Amino acid sequence: MIAVLRMEYGLKLEQSQKLIITPELKQAINILQFSSLELSEYLQQQVTENPVLELKELDEKENIDKMLEPEIDWKEVFNDKSDLGIPYTPEEKGTGYSMEHFLSQAPTLLEHLSLQLNLLPLTSKERKIGTYLLGNIDPNGYLRVELSEVCEKFDCSKVEVENVLTKIQSFDPPGVGARNLTECLLLQLRGQTSPDPIAEDIIRKHLLDLAEGKWQKIAQSLEITPQEVQKAAQVIKTLDPKPGSRFASDKPRYIVPDIVVEEIEGEYIVLVNDSALPRLTINPLYEAILKNQNDQATVKFIEQKLNSALWLLKSIEQRRLTLYRVAKCIVDCQRSFLEKGIRYLRPLNLRQVADTLGIHESTVSRATANKYMQTPRGIFELKFFFATGIENKNGTTTSVESIKAIIRELLAAEDPTAPLSDQKISEILGSKGINISRRTVAKYRGEMAIPTAAKRKRFK
Repeated sequence: MIAVLRMEYGLKLEQSQKLIITPELKQAINILQFSSLELSEYLQQQVTENPVLELKELDEKENIDKMLEPEIDWKEVFNDKSDLGIPYTPEEKGTGYSMEHFLSQAPTLLEHLSLQLNLLPLTSKERKIGTYLLGNIDPNGYLRVELSEVCEKFDCSKVEVENVLTKIQSFDPPGVGARNLTECLLLQLRGQTSPDPIAEDIIRKHLLDLAEGKWQKIAQSLEITPQEVQKAAQVIKTLDPKPGSRFASDKPRYIVPDIVVEEIEGEYIVLVNDSALPRLTINPLYEAILKNQNDQATVKFIEQKLNSALWLLKSIEQRRLTLYRVAKCIVDCQRSFLEKGIRYLRPLNLRQVADTLGIHESTVSRATANKYMQTPRGIFELKFFFATGIENKNGTTTSVESIKAIIRELLAAEDPTAPLSDQKISEILGSKGINISRRTVAKYRGEMAIPTAAKRKRFK
């Protein structure tokens, strides 16, 4: 028996639903997620890519305000006796100008050390060794090369290298050129007017015990009192474990708040800060060309660019409206925080805001991403207001940030000779109706970088 397999070809028409994200919708989602600075860069890019878009000029009122700005008093400039002919401000009078006023950027650690090295009376060989040593100092100020390697490279003795290194270790900042933490702290300690001998012994022999707060162990080993150990510890805390870090080249990060909240007559007014955004408009020239153009390819191109520009303007307006609604909802929910402080921050999540506004939770997430709100209590990231909470005994909830604020207040008022343990803090919070375990207290204390009770203890 032979089986025969038959195959048939045909066409079928079926209906199905699919979620397709169009380029326009993707653009609107991205615009909503952009911060003010990111959106400003994006709009500048769109202006260069789309000829239909153009930057809006200042209106008449803005031009008048600009014209009314105070001009330079040239008479005062010419009467000024300074070398540059620049009049001093009230704050600058009497101080004069120095070269630091005109530096384009702060010197790096290597430049700072090289300047000091060039001022020393060294031989040609010593200067080469010094330059090589400086090139092997890391951003924290530590020497990251073995002296034996330097000896081999320059065919010199270890004593010669150590002599040059000793000179480098006398440079500013104190502690630079050290090979480890102990040497770094000792260099700084010895540079003081009256070095503490107890502090020096602790750095040499008990640095790890000091970090763990083992006062009694250190006192017994050095045959001194715990009070003397703590006094020496205060001296050691003034030393810098990373002396080169202040020369770090990290540029400051400036924050432009996307939302501004102002209190006016007891009411909180929410404003979307779009002052940093370029003002876009449609170039009317292309609309006129579209009406008088017969070339279909040109008409199609202009229509495409016009539709893209109109959708962009619509997306920007939609972003502004969504940001306002989300920020207004947050302000209404966190009014107690704005009035009374961090202890009154309420637990809040994205779903609560989404349900209140009747929008999707993902929309709230995008609207709050990488954005900041300026309030009468400072500038906060929008995510800050979405705080988790712990359920209290009476059925209410308290935010984690509020609990941390209460813990900080308790520890600030504690007796240093008998600091509060995590268990005791848990019991105190329990008496206030906040149901929290000892382990959770320890977790929050660690997140705030607060040491344990044993390390906080002070001796009379």
